[in-house]
Amino acid sequence: MAANAEPLAAGKPYVSGFVSILGRPNVGKSTLLNAFLGRKLAIVSDKPQTTRTRIQGVLHLDGGQIVFLDTPGILQSESLIHKRMMKEVRAALDGLDLVLFVADATEPFTEKDRQAVRLLDGVATPALLVLNKIDRVPNKAELLPLMDEYRRLERFEELIPVSALTGEGLDEVRKAVLARLPEGPQYYPEDYLTDQPERFFAAEIIREKVLEETRQEVPHAVLVLVERWEETPRLLKIGAVIHVEREGQKAILIGAQGAMLKKIGTLARQELEFLLGRKIYLELFVKVRPKWREDPALVNAIDWRGREGIS
Repeated sequence: MAANAEPLAAGKPYVSGFVSILGRPNVGKSTLLNAFLGRKLAIVSDKPQTTRTRIQGVLHLDGGQIVFLDTPGILQSESLIHKRMMKEVRAALDGLDLVLFVADATEPFTEKDRQAVRLLDGVATPALLVLNKIDRVPNKAELLPLMDEYRRLERFEELIPVSALTGEGLDEVRKAVLARLPEGPQYYPEDYLTDQPERFFAAEIIREKVLEETRQEVPHAVLVLVERWEETPRLLKIGAVIHVEREGQKAILIGAQGAMLKKIGTLARQELEFLLGRKIYLELFVKVRPKWREDPALVNAIDWRGREGIS
């Protein structure tokens, strides 16, 4: 997928580097990535564990290029899928220039936060704390005790309060990142946005609509695989399968007389047409795959790089 780039200023040293966005689930990492890029690249929802794999997004700036890596939320590795997600997080710590560790300004500091920061132990890469969701804290003085808790960890070079939703503080983060990146090459051309194929992006948008429209245990039990991708001069035809673990989940997704599945399909199609800029015909199916979250082949299929041979 491509992006528009700002022109580079002549005479300035060009800086570039790789920056991972880390943090616990539901702190707004994907919203932050989308805000930096100025367009939607990662799906978002109020459900924890929405992001399941690394998503690369490239920000082209006047005099520099930042390659962001959005990651799944840091959590305890309880199941195969959680272990796979934590593997993605650790992989995003390799070969980095900087870490943006995102925390939720509306939540008190807990032992789980301390444990999450410990993931950076032994990592030489410098880190900044990005305290997100300050738009939900009317009295900014209430942020000071939370910021003090993170300062005591002595792991962060700088603490920056932001709102990924409103954009407040994002300029300060960009400046702080660029100030720490080394002089380097332009890793990607100016029209490059991500390594994420459109097929994977489409599957994620469909999954996002499932997250938005369903409750109970359905969201975490969903895997979306695009099985048909046919481009014609006038129409893009997409066929996707929504995998769930139980018949009851399938019934919820389909809904009475297919109403829920139709709604999910309509919402996904409308957003994909807007984001991809073309007319789309979208066909959705629902299949039951018991315990797919413990199936290595299907867990690997969470990342588009591992989807070959899945049926």
